[in-house]
Amino acid sequence: MMNNTIPFNDFSKIDIRVGTILEVNDFPEARKPAYQLTIDFGHLGIKKTSAQITTLYKKEVLLKRQVLAIVNFPKKQIAKFMSECLVLGAVQGKEVILLHPENKVKNGSVVS
Repeated sequence: MMNNTIPFNDFSKIDIRVGTILEVNDFPEARKPAYQLTIDFGHLGIKKTSAQITTLYKKEVLLKRQVLAIVNFPKKQIAKFMSECLVLGAVQGKEVILLHPENKVKNGSVVS
């Protein structure tokens, strides 16, 4: 059951792009276990974020993996780290399963 509806115009303001994870680091300062991710969005550049995905994903599995992320939110300070995008995932209980393209696509590709 949907609680709130929004006009399509609001949804169209969200910029979702494909990027490839270049670097994965532990984030011991985070309140909940998380990684710091560095993601290549092609012509949009490289952005950093954190993600609470440590229970389902090992660092080496995440490297070179393509993910979907919102790239036009304002930067957000998380502990001593500045997050520049929001990686998208499906929430299953307490776990987050990352969303990704079925086939490899160009970094920076628009998701619509």
